[in-house]
Amino acid sequence: MTGYPGFGVLLAALSDRRELDIGVLARRAGVPELELQSVFAGIVPSPSLLRKLGPALGLHAEDVFVIAGATVPDDLAPLDAEARRWVPYVVEHAVDLPSEKRGELRHLVRSLPRGKLLQPPSFPQLYDAPAGPPGALLVRMLRYRNLGWMGMARIFLFMTGRYWSASTYGMVGAGRKELTPDLVADFGTLLGIPAGDLAALTGIALSEEPHTPEPAVAGVAELIRDLRRLTADQVRHISEAAASMRPT
Repeated sequence: MTGYPGFGVLLAALSDRRELDIGVLARRAGVPELELQSVFAGIVPSPSLLRKLGPALGLHAEDVFVIAGATVPDDLAPLDAEARRWVPYVVEHAVDLPSEKRGELRHLVRSLPRGKLLQPPSFPQLYDAPAGPPGALLVRMLRYRNLGWMGMARIFLFMTGRYWSASTYGMVGAGRKELTPDLVADFGTLLGIPAGDLAALTGIALSEEPHTPEPAVAGVAELIRDLRRLTADQVRHISEAAASMRPT
């Protein structure tokens, strides 16, 4: 897949992977089958439909908006652009925590009050999102987890052991760096999305059945997503709490 094939094509690919026909998917989403048929045929989906398709497909709603090349609503987008600087520190500490401590950390994150949109992250585009290369789709998903290229580089290292420069991830997003099967699997680890789903979305066939993420990163993808709705001060607080939980 060299360019964006359209949401209907990608929705069909995901449905095929899950062995869902249109009727079953429509019932799960609670929408008329005719409405879903029109989307499969190429009609632009409404924001309301995209929200409903998230749980029906087992995906987060913001990821469905990204897959559709649509504008992600403010209530699904990162809250504070300044918070992204602290996210890699949280992850660095979290991967060294035992699973029960990571659970406590997620509980702490979810207990914090959610404020109003402060400074939405800017997403400079090197391409038109709906027409971008396959790598653009995966990079944009991570950007809506409040990660810039530098944050991506650091978190890939912490969670997968892959070490690339920050600019390399920009090249993946712009289609100037090849999206390989092992890289697709690594994106799945950070996003908390099965690599087979990402393979269906990008057209990159996996060379082998992807391995189960290491226990050290279990739940970290969900933690990253939770952090996107916190302020910079709150994420800094979470980083300090995570550091204090690390074994001495």
